[in-house]
Amino acid sequence: MVTLLAATVLAPAARAESAPVAWGPCHDFILIISGAKCGLLTVPLDHGDPTGPTVQLALARVLHKVPDSQYQGLLITAPGGPGGSGLDLAATGARLPNHAGDAYDWIGFDPRGVGSSVPKLTCQADYMDFNRPSYLPLNATQTQAWLDRAQTYADACAAANPALIQHMRTEDTARDMDSIRAALGGATTSLYGFSYGTYLAQVYSSLFPQRVRRMVLDSSVDPRGVFYQDNLDQDLAFDRNLRLWFGWLAEHDAVYHLGATDKAVEKVFNDQLLKTAQAPAGGVIGPDELMDVVQQSAYYQLSWLTLGNALSKFVNQGDWQTMKSLFASIDGVGDDNGYAVYLAVQCTDVQWPTSWQQWQSDAWQTFKQAPYFAWGNAWLNAPCVFWHAKAGKPVPVDGRRVGGVLMIDETLDAATPFTGSLEVRRRYPGASLIAEPGGTSHAVTPRGDACVDNRIAAYLGTGALPPRKHGDGPDLACQPLPRPVP
Repeated sequence: MVTLLAATVLAPAARAESAPVAWGPCHDFILIISGAKCGLLTVPLDHGDPTGPTVQLALARVLHKVPDSQYQGLLITAPGGPGGSGLDLAATGARLPNHAGDAYDWIGFDPRGVGSSVPKLTCQADYMDFNRPSYLPLNATQTQAWLDRAQTYADACAAANPALIQHMRTEDTARDMDSIRAALGGATTSLYGFSYGTYLAQVYSSLFPQRVRRMVLDSSVDPRGVFYQDNLDQDLAFDRNLRLWFGWLAEHDAVYHLGATDKAVEKVFNDQLLKTAQAPAGGVIGPDELMDVVQQSAYYQLSWLTLGNALSKFVNQGDWQTMKSLFASIDGVGDDNGYAVYLAVQCTDVQWPTSWQQWQSDAWQTFKQAPYFAWGNAWLNAPCVFWHAKAGKPVPVDGRRVGGVLMIDETLDAATPFTGSLEVRRRYPGASLIAEPGGTSHAVTPRGDACVDNRIAAYLGTGALPPRKHGDGPDLACQPLPRPVP
């Protein structure tokens, strides 16, 4: 049985007479070749004070390509992070099969504080650069060094923009999304959320269920754990996926020469962590930098080839320059904008534990099962202990008044573990969940997996969903893309 939503004919929002966005050329290559236009939308800093101070959101729009009689309305994409730019997501529609994206106006945006939005939050530009203290605190002095850094960073954010950090909760951005909808003339909007963007979509649809037409969620955040417990859950999943990558490297030892078994690869990697702790390679690649780079293998299977080559050259040839370049591309050397916004959102969406003793106890407990990521993640979030903006309470996620929702997730997704998708499915009675058993990638649709992409296209085209099954499991299984072969 296929679930259908009525295909309502909508008036093109792009034709609104007095649009509050002055659209002009975009400067990003992907947006340029997609035919996008870009502009700024002014919204209240505090949606509870609509006549008060304002911020500006950077928007990108790719207009529909079908006749107006076939127009299906706005589709606002919601980026990951928090702290990720979303402008390029306006180009997502062109990647869908059967021209399914052509019936929508695709909207990408940089959330408040991010990227091209104004103001752009930055606190200490080099905070996550090279030569940080070791993530693993072996004594009280090393622990205090990180706590001092975390407090300094929290203080810097408070000094950088004290007004902005008071209004950076997910609810603020969800209300910004509704301002985008209203400004572009849509009575309703469809949503496409990736990673943290799925939580944005959950909050938006809980606040404004009557304004949601269709909603795609790729790799769903578990609303039960925002965000302290969700981070602890990530540690376990990232550790598991890193070890899966070790096994893949061992399968291709003739190429990478890192060991013929997963345990052998693990030993080689651990030796590098110890070696670089004593003397960073090239003076810049210590154990922290090495972990940050290889963590990408736990996020994206598509990274396995690049990271395998980099680690092989690092171990076997002493090539630290490639690892340095990868670190710079991942962590954004000299630019803390994404990290600053990440903290500004997560630290204020909900109250984190105020006792460092609890953090420390939980980190060491998690370390027993996830030694590679427990402490790095703890220090990533540690400024929340000292954050100056008041924390709020999460918007209760309730999908009972929302229509059909299409969800996708790979069952070994580490950044948003699969249990989160199962929980979101429970909260949205109209949702259907496509699972990709054994897949380890995160928030990468559409990417050429016909089983998944064709169902996204069908849903956006007609509202068709895989039949929802009884119980709390997924509703359809699609095979993930095969693992790469070097």
